[in-house]
Amino acid sequence: MALIALAADKGSPGVTTAALALAAVWPRRALLAEADPAGGDLVYRTTGANGGPLNPNTGLLSIAAAARRGLVADQLWDHAQPMSGGLELLVGLGSAEQAAGLAGVWPTLGHAFATLGESPHAPADVIADCGRIAGGSPAIDLMPQAGLVLLVSRAEPEHIARVRDRAAALSAQLHGGQRGMSQLASPLIGVLLVAEAGVSAKLAHQVNDMLVAAQTGARVIGTIAHDTSGAGLLAGRGRGRLDKSLLIRSARKVAADVYQQFGAAWSQPNAGAGR
Repeated sequence: MALIALAADKGSPGVTTAALALAAVWPRRALLAEADPAGGDLVYRTTGANGGPLNPNTGLLSIAAAARRGLVADQLWDHAQPMSGGLELLVGLGSAEQAAGLAGVWPTLGHAFATLGESPHAPADVIADCGRIAGGSPAIDLMPQAGLVLLVSRAEPEHIARVRDRAAALSAQLHGGQRGMSQLASPLIGVLLVAEAGVSAKLAHQVNDMLVAAQTGARVIGTIAHDTSGAGLLAGRGRGRLDKSLLIRSARKVAADVYQQFGAAWSQPNAGAGR
């Protein structure tokens, strides 16, 4: 099993919503980790399994002290909280200032996330929301351990241009070597587009061609529907059938496609770990 890291270049393209949606429909057991050094917000947007609030002090913040003494993957469950609906969450930091407490710990967290699938007790894939990584975010230190890094981007031209440049820069940072060769390297870097359902297939094809032509080494993995009402339902707001929403239907397709392409490789012992 594997670590799947989601991130954005800049702005707010919907990384948290995409990570939450993918974790909710993931084909195997999943742990959603808010690994954004700028702070998480699911503690304010969702509730616990008992209907009450999530504990903001149990999660990434509480892991920090333990990780400095070494972190076994199974210890992650000691800091996870079940959300309404049953998905298990590592609550993110409360503010960017708290990120100082994780200085030097990010690679250790990355290794724990990547090896949780090997747990003899409670194996799971980790879906990590790494937030915005422009400007050298420390969350990049998680990514060498990932099986897949997904850059989330909206469909406007300026967003697509930025994700192209970010993909190329991230390929150079994680893989080095020749430009355009990182499709053969690990972790794979993919782009996840947030787009209107009616134009998503055509747009994905066009953006993929652009990524290939620019020799970024990245490719489009799939599209998530731009669905405001579905995002509200996912966060526990509004009324309706969440499973029928465009957001969840598109997330289910992305999750299934990713699992079909990479699941067998990730199931191998030590896959995605120890690099």
